[in-house]
Amino acid sequence: MTRKQKRLSVIAGGLVFLGAATGLTFYALGQKASYFYMPADLTTASVQPGQRIRLGGLVEKGTIQRGQGATVAFSVTDTHKSVKVTYTGILPDLFREEQGVITEGTFGPDGVFVADSVLAKHDERYMPKEVADGLKAKGVWQESKSE
Repeated sequence: MTRKQKRLSVIAGGLVFLGAATGLTFYALGQKASYFYMPADLTTASVQPGQRIRLGGLVEKGTIQRGQGATVAFSVTDTHKSVKVTYTGILPDLFREEQGVITEGTFGPDGVFVADSVLAKHDERYMPKEVADGLKAKGVWQESKSE
């Protein structure tokens, strides 16, 4: 092999390595993606059983039911549609009715969303961006003006 051929083979080997590393990175990131949905979006979305998603909206008034142990059932709504959610664990301190929430998990065989994490807003002016955008688009929530 001439010096030029050696140089080209090293460059080609490096490009193949970088291409493989990039492909594996995108594949791994694609497997961890959680898509965000509002309850009304689920009617048109094709969510596969067992697919991890994020479900956001407001905790529907009068739907919080405490079960055995740390199990809680409630509904998440965007005022057009509601989705029943069950969660086993400790809820955030600020979790309450008619407040913004994002849950992450999968749908069970009975159509109930089984959450493995629940995020609640942290002060009176904050709403998670995805929830606020979805509720604003439906005309339900308006951002308060700062004083």
